[in-house]
Amino acid sequence: MTISPHRADLARLIDPACIALVGASDRPHSIGGRTLTNLIDHSTIRGELYLVNPTKTELRGRRCWPSIAALPQTPDVAIIAVPAAGVLAVAEECAARGVPFLVILTSGFGEAGAEGERAQQRLKEIADAAGMRIYGPNCPGLCNINARLGMTFSPSFPHDLVPGPIGLATQGGGLGRNVMQAMERGVGIGLWASTGNEVDLQVADFIHYMATAPDIKVIVTLLEGIKDGPRLLAALQCAADNGKPVIALKVGKSEYGQRAAQSHTASLTGSAEVNSAVFRQYGVIEVDDIDELVDTAWLFARAMPPAQEAIGIYCSSGGTAALTADAVGTSGLKLAQFAPHTRELLLSRLPDYAAIDNPVDTTAAILSDADLIEQTLGAVTTDPNLGCVLAPIALEYGATTVSLAHTIRAAQQQSPTPIIPIWMSDRLGEGYKLLVEGGFAPPRSVGKALKAVQRWTEWGRWQRAGGLGEARATTPARSPSPAGGTVRNLSELEAKQLLAQSGIALLPAAVAATREEARRIADGMGYPVVAKIASPDVVHKSDIGGVKVGIADGAQVELAWDDIMASVRHHKPQAAIDGLLIEKMAPRGGFELMVGVTRDPVFGHVMTFGLGGIYVELLRDVTRRLLPLRPADARAMVREMRCYPLLQGARGKPPADVAALERLLLAVSDFVMAHSTSLEEMDLNPVWVGSEGEGALPLDAVIVMLEDA
Repeated sequence: MTISPHRADLARLIDPACIALVGASDRPHSIGGRTLTNLIDHSTIRGELYLVNPTKTELRGRRCWPSIAALPQTPDVAIIAVPAAGVLAVAEECAARGVPFLVILTSGFGEAGAEGERAQQRLKEIADAAGMRIYGPNCPGLCNINARLGMTFSPSFPHDLVPGPIGLATQGGGLGRNVMQAMERGVGIGLWASTGNEVDLQVADFIHYMATAPDIKVIVTLLEGIKDGPRLLAALQCAADNGKPVIALKVGKSEYGQRAAQSHTASLTGSAEVNSAVFRQYGVIEVDDIDELVDTAWLFARAMPPAQEAIGIYCSSGGTAALTADAVGTSGLKLAQFAPHTRELLLSRLPDYAAIDNPVDTTAAILSDADLIEQTLGAVTTDPNLGCVLAPIALEYGATTVSLAHTIRAAQQQSPTPIIPIWMSDRLGEGYKLLVEGGFAPPRSVGKALKAVQRWTEWGRWQRAGGLGEARATTPARSPSPAGGTVRNLSELEAKQLLAQSGIALLPAAVAATREEARRIADGMGYPVVAKIASPDVVHKSDIGGVKVGIADGAQVELAWDDIMASVRHHKPQAAIDGLLIEKMAPRGGFELMVGVTRDPVFGHVMTFGLGGIYVELLRDVTRRLLPLRPADARAMVREMRCYPLLQGARGKPPADVAALERLLLAVSDFVMAHSTSLEEMDLNPVWVGSEGEGALPLDAVIVMLEDA
């Protein structure tokens, strides 16, 4: 198991032996009253529950204490349900008493404007000085369903008490409770942490806890914003190291969603592309809506994906079987070829007109024979050539469907291979209820079921390929322009000299201050050459006629000087001009790619790699990774591009020097890490890649550095 310095020891918070409820109330609809009801009537508390209210001596037949200081023992957790104006005083009292954890249900802090933000900052100062941890504020509480403990004011708590192997970590309460209510579909959620404003404890801390919690098998998270990228990465690393899938729904992928998420949580939403790239890199299974999240989590909770990926389909409707087979094919998955003994059993048991090859179409004629269904479904389920069985149910058919549900439950008990019943009808009958009671959580369409299977399969491949691998170094995210620092664009020559000092191969280049010097430099290099404007004020040179390529002799160099200078002075009359950069031209042929690096405000440096030159904006064939790269990352980045078949050699062209390209990506990663405190942005575009053995060379370089004032 891996342990991160960001991980709190949350066991006393999640399963406390002693709890104090500050603000306990006899008003049934108040926060203090609802929390008291959940604790007394619907929870099992291992030890003492102390009620604190200075205006009461007794509540619900229990003694009421005037303060935390007056309690006979120090609680593990103090739940604070007093108005916002009184929270700081209670926090100071808890800090003085040595209470290790506060659960602050009260709203009116960072989400409520400048005054609330100041109060929230003071709350953090109190906690930090005492070594006390804070959960919240502005949160619905913490629900440990596996221990039947609800430190929450939600009136839904007593209705959502199905234990299970899924752990849920969210920031918002509404969407979190929505997932909790998926228990109605047969999904058991053992722990729900909804962290609210995250003044201290964050979603990342609960992911980290669940990564090693023995009662949690699958981790689900809904994220509106990410306050601490390295903290989240440490948690995801721990989950990957312990073989636990993390399924994430990240809100804020569009500009509209980002604005809404920021107004709700005051957290950074980050770039959707970068968030998704980091999730992929760390094996996080990203989904797009709640249904996908629930379907996928349920499948992982049922079974981890086996090495055998092929799918079996068992159905009593020919059209439904064909629809499901189509969905398998369009999902990039494959149908299993049944073993001979499976085909023999199906042939001997099913009618002559039934389809016994995958997909199996039993026809409706056998639906009245439960024993026959169990025998044939059991044969498919135990076939060694498949990893799961889809059992689409197209319609609710009364007693027949009830019998089928019983049969699916019985067949599942005889096989570890998961059966995935798909309930396609809008009519939910007794058969659906039986499947839910059996823990199946049937997806409600073939498409949704196949999305879950696809993600399940892909994560299994990732895991078998080594997963995340060794722990990677991370650097703290940093804002683009800290106070007291200045941002400077290096000249192209400066950028290339810096790259060359790091061992990155480049073509010969030099800056000429005069027309005559330009010609001498070009003569010395040998033709053809490229001429580019050398100016700190011109980044996109070709846009203003600042580049000439294919210059074949000295006379053309002089003409290029005149043309470039005239064009730049016309378009950028105020630009400072150092002269022309004369550079040896890359060999003919090859491919133009690009390598870019930016500093993400949440996660730090991220590399973007893909098709370059004039095509990068047009086709957007790119892939991304958080730095630093491992060799496996560089290899994967090259192969993820849609244009990768072109690099392999197409229509008689020789294969590109992919090995050199991978070395370049690793060298750029090393360069960025060596300059991680100062490098803000980097753009190598185009990068020329020749045929095998010819190498990979950046032809243009833009580097933006932070410099102390």
